[in-house]
Amino acid sequence: MLNILKPYILTFIPIFVAVNALGNLPLYVSLTEELKSEERRKVIMSSIGVATAIALAFIFIGKIILRLMGVSVFDFQIAGGILLLILSVNLLLPGDRKRGPATTDVGIFPLGTPMITGPAVLTTILVLRDVFGWIPTMISFILNMVIAYFTLTQANFFIRIMGKGGSRAFSKVADIFLAAIAVTMIRNGIISTINIAMSIMKR
Repeated sequence: MLNILKPYILTFIPIFVAVNALGNLPLYVSLTEELKSEERRKVIMSSIGVATAIALAFIFIGKIILRLMGVSVFDFQIAGGILLLILSVNLLLPGDRKRGPATTDVGIFPLGTPMITGPAVLTTILVLRDVFGWIPTMISFILNMVIAYFTLTQANFFIRIMGKGGSRAFSKVADIFLAAIAVTMIRNGIISTINIAMSIMKR
């Protein structure tokens, strides 16, 4: 029995760490603080839907697409980091600008990608698929999406507890963390690209 479950356990844990469902709560609260409950529910559904679609596509044809386009996962990491940095700076600047252009847009970017399914998740599932196969990897990812869904739905509880003022303060702190995450993504992408280039030069 344990041998049967082992591939699923060994694929579930790395994906769980990469998805980081709890870590996405501050950004979700930040982007949806002014939305109504029904609108927040639509954001959750669109973000989980987009994140799942991207990851499942990568499980089956990810390497083929990257090879044809000449793009690496680290390129995604750098590009995603730059986009997140621009978004975080825009949110931190004073003014009356909206925190998101539309409900579905917020769910697609940045929640669906690159926060829920980002470079870390894509890299992880590609590696796990090669080691354990696509069935354990796909099932483990879907289970993680279920966890992410329920985690985001519980964010409304925290919003009600904090109130409008507390939610605004929390969202500003979240924006700063978002900028830090963006810088980390850019840095890691650049370092990984440099390391690969150096390893190729040494051959």
